[in-house]
Amino acid sequence: MIVERIIFKRIEQYLFKGKIIAIYGARQVGKTTLVKELIKKFPEDAIYLNCDEPDVRALLSNKTSTELKFILGNKRLVVIDEAQRVKDIGLTLKLMVDNFPEKQIVVTGSSSFDLTGEIEESLTGRKIDFILFPFSLEEISQIYSPLEIKRLLPRFLVFGMYPEVVLKPELSQEILRSIAYSYAFKDIFKLYQIRNPEVLEKLLQALSLQLGNEVSYNELAGLTGVDKNTVANYLRILEQAFIIFKLPPLSRNLRNELKKLRKVFFYDVGVRNAYINNFNPIHLRDDVGKLWENFVITERMKILYNHGIYTNFYFWRRAKKEIDLIEERGGKLYAYEIKWKKRKVRPPEVFKKAYPNSEFFVITQENFFEILVGSSKIYCTL
Repeated sequence: MIVERIIFKRIEQYLFKGKIIAIYGARQVGKTTLVKELIKKFPEDAIYLNCDEPDVRALLSNKTSTELKFILGNKRLVVIDEAQRVKDIGLTLKLMVDNFPEKQIVVTGSSSFDLTGEIEESLTGRKIDFILFPFSLEEISQIYSPLEIKRLLPRFLVFGMYPEVVLKPELSQEILRSIAYSYAFKDIFKLYQIRNPEVLEKLLQALSLQLGNEVSYNELAGLTGVDKNTVANYLRILEQAFIIFKLPPLSRNLRNELKKLRKVFFYDVGVRNAYINNFNPIHLRDDVGKLWENFVITERMKILYNHGIYTNFYFWRRAKKEIDLIEERGGKLYAYEIKWKKRKVRPPEVFKKAYPNSEFFVITQENFFEILVGSSKIYCTL
């Protein structure tokens, strides 16, 4: 079953505009499926190169423009899958886009470092980046009705939204363990030359147990047995591998903001549960509130990004008062309190006084569908 990805239409708008299209995201989020759907639109005019294959990696490494011309032939659409696995891929891509401007080069990668960091200098002004996340609630509304999604919500909080997990629910635990350990660790070890997997595993377990809390590098260092600089480096790597993301505090003083602690969340709650080996149903768990907070925040990120609405995300805390999620866009703040069970919640007076023109919402399991799926008007106004 093919679920149409929302960013597909956005990608189509940039085809053959003289730019490389870079699609990055974690392993198994559906990048290969996405580009193969794109190839179907050019059945006789596309070439697909899978860099998981050693001969393809050799084919694209250290080549001249003449050699590349022979490899690509007269194909107009060139798709290079898992491009981060090719040595010096940035130089190869630069040669392609500079020498064959009539061709559309599309590359995918499972590490933002290798598609937006290492090759950035080579491709400055030559590429457009897209992120592919696990399925969003809006995307799976193609196969489930609103009522079914509401009924399945407890399952999504435990097993998350990776495509194969959603489409093959009977294999959820096995798939998530493979994603969490086999795929993610394999990429991290190869790309970043990490030699101490035990530390990385301890760190992921510590982050899983501190889900939604402000994290201290010193505390994490004590739990993992390494110094705080190593912790900071590992956290950066986990972000670049699309396993975790940090939510900074809202502060109008940049220097103060940089000093403050961050909250750490997982791009997918199913992967988080795999790291602590806890797939118990939500009625047997004591972390449902944290899972719900993580789930809602990632769904808001997905829906806004998928529709090209670029937003800054924060949490807010002051005077022992807290708001779970702040979205800043268009010069305005949108505040969300995230509660699993319905309750009456008012915005803190100190927040209202500081940001009088902001809007405030409460997201619960009763109203989540309207805010996390909703209509196109909701994307722009909430």
